[in-house]
Amino acid sequence: MRSHRSKAAPLRAGRRHLTSLLAVAALLVASPIAAQDSGGAAAQAGAAVQERSAPVSNDPVLEEKTRMVASELRCPVCQGNSIQDSPSELAQEMKGVVRDQLASGKSPDEVKQYFIAKYGEWILLEPKASGFNLVVYLLPLVVVAVGGLVIWRAVKKWTAPVEPADGSA
Repeated sequence: MRSHRSKAAPLRAGRRHLTSLLAVAALLVASPIAAQDSGGAAAQAGAAVQERSAPVSNDPVLEEKTRMVASELRCPVCQGNSIQDSPSELAQEMKGVVRDQLASGKSPDEVKQYFIAKYGEWILLEPKASGFNLVVYLLPLVVVAVGGLVIWRAVKKWTAPVEPADGSA
């Protein structure tokens, strides 16, 4: 005799499969819609960044100076980029500070000194070749010179004529 449970088990399994298929179908239908919505949000966010980074002044000379100084300063958020190339909000604010200081009559060096005083010399993408920073510039030259000396001595040793071991020549 079969019990009532054994007849219901295949029905429950079928319902689970049907429910799973419906869930997958719903996800497939919803994912392009979500992608379109997030694409719109991404476009709006991109436009917002574009608006923040858009030139504030109509003076092309000021904007060129701003780009020049901003390309020499490191972004504190995305440390591999300059504030000119960084999309972060902090970098855009820093670029605005650069623009404002240049517009007020400060020289590019004075603007860089302002940021050095605030963040330290780390803020410069290319540190000045003075003091301890000389190590960064001189160490590669020293390594190449020592490596060349080691190679030269090794080649000289390998190409030296072999003398007989018994001493008669």
